[in-house]
Amino acid sequence: MNQTEALQKIQQLGVPSFETRDVSALLRVTPANASALLSRLASRNFMRRLARGRWAIGTQSNREHLAEQLASPAPAYVSLQSALFRHGMVEQVPDVLYAVTLGRARRIKTPSGTVSLHRMPPALFGGYHITDEGAKVATPEKALFDLIYLSPTRSRLFVSLPELELPKSFRWAEVNGWVKKIAGKSRRTFVEQKIKALRSANPVSQQS
Repeated sequence: MNQTEALQKIQQLGVPSFETRDVSALLRVTPANASALLSRLASRNFMRRLARGRWAIGTQSNREHLAEQLASPAPAYVSLQSALFRHGMVEQVPDVLYAVTLGRARRIKTPSGTVSLHRMPPALFGGYHITDEGAKVATPEKALFDLIYLSPTRSRLFVSLPELELPKSFRWAEVNGWVKKIAGKSRRTFVEQKIKALRSANPVSQQS
């Protein structure tokens, strides 16, 4: 099988990313041969290496696509500090691309930067839009909700909320809608208290 035929078969997988072992099984070759083939395709810009043993088709360099590609087959979307910065709500550029997923939480270093994936329960997964580039990014309201919801987790990454500048169009009603979906009473109370404090500190958006 030549490289063109192999590429066509890989494209038929129809997934945002895949592992070397997936291609090994698909093409019925050894993992070493699959890795060598993928490396050759990457050298011709038909493929790109996302992380060790994980690949994607094409040369798309938009960082925001990495979250979904690396979380695959679980869904994911950009959120937390990364989405807040995209919406102009925080000034500091995050060094890491933060995202939430239904898959397992993990931190992955890639040639395009580090991606930090954080697990959310299914009932709280959503609240994103698709950008012109095709990436899934949380709305301003959902990005803030995700940050507050995850702040008491063991990673302690989101304990200190960044200094926020909420847009005049910010809708607290949307945030409260997500709060009502929290299953655990203690976590829901914690989030409600955090939101109450934030609303007091940001009176501009009180009417929303």
